Amino acid sequence: MPPSTLSLLGLVRHMCEVERTWFRKVINGEDITLVWSPDNDYQVAYDASQSTRSQAFAAWQAEVERSRQIEARAQSLDTVVHAERWDEDVSLRLVMLHVLLEYARHNGHADFLREGIDGVTGA
Repeated sequence: MPPSTLSLLGLVRHMCEVERTWFRKVINGEDITLVWSPDNDYQVAYDASQSTRSQAFAAWQAEVERSRQIEARAQSLDTVVHAERWDEDVSLRLVMLHVLLEYARHNGHADFLREGIDGVTGA
């Protein structure tokens, strides 16, 4: 595997931004910046040197909890909002599916990182 700055902590920080963006900014329409970048630079989250493990996990857990609250208050999974960043309408169902796929994709990245450390494959 080629060298990379990708880290497990960077993935946690990134997923914090994913939760925040899709549920708070898109579904809830909140006018907020990203957790790790006031300039809304999504790449900043990957720089794990900018926070401790405790800070990253606390921020991620807070965003997950907020996402769950937003979903619980929604009228239905068919609730549709306009996502300005992509200039298209999206349903809460689509957002939940997208976020689920983000977790799956990044769990795969985490597994590659683990494999690079312990060398175990097919476990």
